[in-house]
Amino acid sequence: MLAAVAAVALFVAAVLVGRHIEDTYHTLSVNWPPLLASWDPHLGPGTPAALLVAVAVVAYGPTLAARLPWRALLATAWATALAWTFSLALVDGWHRGVARRLTTRYEYLQVIDRFHDIPAALATFTDHILIQPGTDHWPAHIAGHPPAATVTFVLLDRIGLRGGGWAGVWCVTGGTTAVLAVLVAVRALAGERLARRAAPFLVLAPGAVWMGTSADAYFAAVAAWSVALLALAATAPTAGRRRAALFGSGLLFGLTCYLSYGLTLGAVILAGVVLVTRDRVRELLAGAPFLLAGLVVVPTVFTLYGFDYWEAYHLLVDRYNQGAGGFRPYGYWVWANLACTVLVVGLATVAGLRRTGVTLLRQGGPLKSSPAVPEVRLALLVCAALLALLIADLSGMSKAETERIWLPFAVWLLPACAFLPRPRLWLPAQAVVALLVNHLLRTGW
Repeated sequence: MLAAVAAVALFVAAVLVGRHIEDTYHTLSVNWPPLLASWDPHLGPGTPAALLVAVAVVAYGPTLAARLPWRALLATAWATALAWTFSLALVDGWHRGVARRLTTRYEYLQVIDRFHDIPAALATFTDHILIQPGTDHWPAHIAGHPPAATVTFVLLDRIGLRGGGWAGVWCVTGGTTAVLAVLVAVRALAGERLARRAAPFLVLAPGAVWMGTSADAYFAAVAAWSVALLALAATAPTAGRRRAALFGSGLLFGLTCYLSYGLTLGAVILAGVVLVTRDRVRELLAGAPFLLAGLVVVPTVFTLYGFDYWEAYHLLVDRYNQGAGGFRPYGYWVWANLACTVLVVGLATVAGLRRTGVTLLRQGGPLKSSPAVPEVRLALLVCAALLALLIADLSGMSKAETERIWLPFAVWLLPACAFLPRPRLWLPAQAVVALLVNHLLRTGW
């Protein structure tokens, strides 16, 4: 409870200090700091469904998670997460909540027509990153990411799934599979009991507010499945399964790096999986060539088509230093970003993180603790995700909008809720955070 109260205090401080800075200096470039949002209390068509899903998960989630067969639990968790995310998005209505989110002047669908020749667009991609007079520079999100994100929406358009509605459905449907990936990984690494305890909190995550509808939900799912496949590889009973899982993990991590530059930090979470399963490091090393073989597929394809990853990244840094998005003060955002994360993961996760730290300390720390203890394995995995998030924060490359940008890291903090002894007391807090944010604010995503 003290950890949760401290988290609330952090967020309130971020609101009050942010309001003062924005009113006085106008440097934060957000309307309702620390969130990219505006104050606008409202109801919508998704409100009854969101309330119904929240009540159902609080009332029946822990019981069903404990009793359902594993595959039925996975199907139920995904369906419920999908319903939760869509219902929250529809609080703003179909057009504003889903169909128009990816069609604004900053978003990927603005450049579909400029990718009629995909190889030519990739070969000249870096020519349009910097903002220069007389040049047709990319909108913010296209310039701010490697082209795999844009190409994804171009390919959706090519197969007939055109427009913002289909793009939104793609992001929500695919993004919510991150719940499955995390459950699969936790079960493989820390056992089914802890995975079942974490399931209701993964389903009812406040981060669903930004999962529907942002492309970062799609990124989070790809990154999560990369980690899940590595976890399956580390615990695979046969060499064949291990090699297949390693190849898949490498393939998806390669794609992750070409969806977002910042998600190269997903390597920290992958390293956490290796640390958790260090008793099987020989098997992983033997299968490393399959991991590397998968890892080079996506970079090779984009490089052959003329996209220079490192040149694009350095040009993006230059664009950032030019003031694209404003000169947001590091001194505020380095801690206000963490206040945003409180809303994304919820107060239950904050309480769970406190118990995560206690679990490791009682076992002698992250390096001395025994990997044979399931709780230690889960704690190490959660700490790896927390470390990745903190590195992203300290880097200064994510100042504001981290409520969506850090979704790929935040989903791995949620399993910390498995350490909480009374889930029905904490689940309502998760739902209340999401419902308040979505009904009191008009969020940017």
